[in-house]
Amino acid sequence: MNKRTFIKLSSAMVASPIISPLLAAMPDEKLTNWSGNLEYGTQRLYPANSVEQVREFVVKQSKLKVLGTRHCFNTIANSTDEFVSVRPMAKMVALDPAAHTVTVEGGMSYGQLSPELDGKGFALHNLASLPHISIAGACSTATHGSGDKNGNLATAVSALEMVTAGGDVVQLSRHADGENFQGAIVGLGALGVITKITLDVQPTYQMRQYVYENLPMDEWKYNFDAIESSAYSVSLFTNWQGKKFNEVWLKNRIEDGKPFHAPLEFHGAKRATKNLHPIAALSAENCTEQMGVPGPWYERLPHFKMGFTPSAGKELQSEYFVPRPNAVDAVLAIEGLRDRITPHLMISEIRTIAADDLWMSPCYKQPCVTIHFTWKQDWPAVRRVLPVIERELAPFQARPHWGKLFTIVPSQLHACYEKLPEFVALCKKYDPQGKFRNEFLNTNIFSPA
Repeated sequence: MNKRTFIKLSSAMVASPIISPLLAAMPDEKLTNWSGNLEYGTQRLYPANSVEQVREFVVKQSKLKVLGTRHCFNTIANSTDEFVSVRPMAKMVALDPAAHTVTVEGGMSYGQLSPELDGKGFALHNLASLPHISIAGACSTATHGSGDKNGNLATAVSALEMVTAGGDVVQLSRHADGENFQGAIVGLGALGVITKITLDVQPTYQMRQYVYENLPMDEWKYNFDAIESSAYSVSLFTNWQGKKFNEVWLKNRIEDGKPFHAPLEFHGAKRATKNLHPIAALSAENCTEQMGVPGPWYERLPHFKMGFTPSAGKELQSEYFVPRPNAVDAVLAIEGLRDRITPHLMISEIRTIAADDLWMSPCYKQPCVTIHFTWKQDWPAVRRVLPVIERELAPFQARPHWGKLFTIVPSQLHACYEKLPEFVALCKKYDPQGKFRNEFLNTNIFSPA
């Protein structure tokens, strides 16, 4: 799918909860991921409109994968056999104000849910940098936003429904299923087809967003905790040149009795006088409103607006989670590689995420800081530089984002996840023949240690 098609379909998704045309590539186009760096191994994609259709299709297949909003940059969702899509299943099923939960169908995106949820007086605790992604897919890969006290998006999941390899419909919940539930949420697409997902919600809230320019890296180094805790959500962007962060994005909740003062200077950085894009050369038109203008949570927590090209569009992405105590040393180690990195880089982003108890989450039992790379779309060059970055980060117990590009070997990945054996056993319980496995999962999860 090319960028123009993506923008048209993304805009349409805001207006309609069911978008059948998204379910297959256009007749003259190959089926690719969002940025176009990956052409999938099959064009066979079945659009399911109901749980029963999902069950019937799954039972008939020997191998298949679920294809969502196609925002993974690696082959975690790839198939050479069959795809099933639940994108037509994109409705809010139930809102329970007493339990503070919302249940949605498995094809819904954050961009579809958020305005509807806000209109009913509720909100989510956090969002990723772009709202275009599917809720089920984001949670399955531990995708995250930012904030010292904010867990990744999967931490909001309180229940899910999935169709397993045998066609059974299984419900799991935080309340009833304990450990198995903690193993299934970040499921990497290996357990089944998520047909419903329940999220914790809270009363709706307003936010303001301010951007500061040119934060000295030494200021961040010596005031790490103060800077990272200075707002509800904090993002720092750098091209690794000049020993500085080019931009600092501070996203603050507006709360009664808690005024927020945005000084002209923030740890040596100057408050921006106009809206900015994280990549300085690009227009801020696609970005969420800044300059302290109040707005609803779903129009401030992401960096990019729904209906516009998120980020740069044609790009590659990598991201590494490091335990928070290692954050400063890890970032400074990458800064030392600046001249190797920047020829291939668009921008890097630094964010914080709270600890959680989800088995395959990179933040399992440890708060993390992430180092994100948005690369120019030159895979041969990026493939050469990733091992250099990964060697530099290895002493800091870095874990890659499951849906982005990395070259870390399986044995090193296995050593990072103490609950991996239990996760493998859980996968075999629901998918004993490996119907939902592919080359990525077989290599990185199911291969011998």
